[in-house]
Amino acid sequence: MSKYTRLLWKSVVRRLTILTLLFTAGALIQSLPAQQKKLLAIIVPSPENPFFKAEADASAARAQALGYDTLTLVHNDDPVKQDQLFDTAIARKAAAIILDNAGADATVAAVKKAKNAGIPSFLVDREIDVTGVAVAQLVSNNYQGATLGAEEFAKLMDEEGDYVELLGKETDTNAGIRSKGYNDTLSQYPKLKKVAAQSANWNQAEAFQKMQTIIQQFPNIKGVISGNDTMALGAYAALKAAGKGKVIVVGFDGSPDVAESIKAGEIRATVLQPVVHLAELAVDEADKYIKTGKTGEDEKQTIDCVLINSDNVKNYTSFGLKE
Repeated sequence: MSKYTRLLWKSVVRRLTILTLLFTAGALIQSLPAQQKKLLAIIVPSPENPFFKAEADASAARAQALGYDTLTLVHNDDPVKQDQLFDTAIARKAAAIILDNAGADATVAAVKKAKNAGIPSFLVDREIDVTGVAVAQLVSNNYQGATLGAEEFAKLMDEEGDYVELLGKETDTNAGIRSKGYNDTLSQYPKLKKVAAQSANWNQAEAFQKMQTIIQQFPNIKGVISGNDTMALGAYAALKAAGKGKVIVVGFDGSPDVAESIKAGEIRATVLQPVVHLAELAVDEADKYIKTGKTGEDEKQTIDCVLINSDNVKNYTSFGLKE
């Protein structure tokens, strides 16, 4: 073999060796698992209620925009189911949990369980009765919102007449706070008389049925003030079916369906909870906590509600109000 041939052969071998190494390195890189995104678990009541759907959708969209994977789970206001969903979030090694809870008392143990597993919880809409367990509790100012709604209700009623109150789920802290706000305000009007107060458990069909019975007992009611919009819609449907569509109905939440009803001159007013803003804020604080170990905010945070009526409903957006 000539010297030239030997040099040529060595050059070919070197090139083949380099190509082999590059191919092997590329194969190794491709075989490595892609870096997984951190997971945010979002646990909410039934998305059949547009309020909770907006909350879940806003949380997921914000989390995904920040680079997280999301897992949305539904407890349907069942504390046992909620506890099982916490187990799922823990097993999936979620980086944080965004929660609209299934009961103030029943939720404490689940949030503690997640905390002990190293997973922080960020509560939206509904509080729990202890502090130091969740990292953040972000809620609408339900008492302030209820006083707004009650003042509007009294005005619409011309400060007199028989009325009915529909209350939310009795285990829900918000139901009690809103009822207190209503009653503290309306008790200042001596010519307003509450003739019935019943829980319809935040449910539209139940509110329809309860209102049908109330109408039979009190056919001359002038108004209905409701703990949420879903019950307000059920109540108004029953009233309209009974030929009493002029009865004054006021709700609470600021849902799109009730905004449309106000535009149509049916339900007269609602109290807007800025749930989209609250949900996005919870995710932002979770992101900051995951990255820095703190949020820089107090655990309990409240945002004021806004009255929606015929005067400003034209500026309504989905659970928001344009300036």
